Amino acid sequence: MKKVSFGVEKHFCAECSLALSRFIGKMDGVESIDVENGLIAISFDDAKIPEETLSRITKDSIEKLGYKLTD
Repeated sequence: MKKVSFGVEKHFCAECSLALSRFIGKMDGVESIDVENGLIAISFDDAKIPEETLSRITKDSIEKLGYKLTD
């Protein structure tokens, strides 16, 4: 199992956090997703979903919710 993290400029509201958790968390290969204090941490099985694919989908989802990623 691998883990990838993303930082966002501001804290997620409760509804956005739930929406992201539901969408990303239901993807095949995603073991867990934690959204806390401007940080999103995802544990996943890279045999089921490549890190590049998961990262792209997560980044797109974060931006569609109106948040900006930090470096």
